[in-house]
Amino acid sequence: MYSRSSEPVRLERDCAAVLVPQGEHVNLPAGSIGYITQALGGSYTVFIEGNLFRIAGKDADALGKEPPPPLELPEGADDEAVERLVWQQLRTCFDPEIPINVVDLGLIYEANVKPHASGEGQRLIEVRMTLTAPACGMGDILVDDVRSKLEMIPTVAEADVELVFDPPWSRNMMSEAARLETGML
Repeated sequence: MYSRSSEPVRLERDCAAVLVPQGEHVNLPAGSIGYITQALGGSYTVFIEGNLFRIAGKDADALGKEPPPPLELPEGADDEAVERLVWQQLRTCFDPEIPINVVDLGLIYEANVKPHASGEGQRLIEVRMTLTAPACGMGDILVDDVRSKLEMIPTVAEADVELVFDPPWSRNMMSEAARLETGML
């Protein structure tokens, strides 16, 4: 198992989590003891009672951690500034089992900033992404993570994330740094 850390942890309150790799939503009780195995992109992967669980950043306090700060965008920011923040946010989305963000993994095929139908300076982000394997149990969780992190961006009213499998993902889609880190050169 890959580990960015092995920090011991005791849950300070009941906490929503996702069982990895099945993708099943569970509730971990206060007092559960385990280890943080990965803390990337504002979410945490914890090992408790022989299982891996993903805990969202909004529940960081259950681990005794600070939740991520709210995103900021300068007043009157144009679509280009929003697009830069979109790609920055996408780089905070990690598979709980792979310590590489979805951009460097090559899972994001495109991300477009468009005016939202509601008007009022609101934006729609359209994303086309894939998974390393079509049957990935964490697929829905990754899609939800991408959507929710993009919808944290000021002026973004909606993120429409489409999961596609054509073209199929291959390791050649990974950044050179990601291939180096995983040993997939």
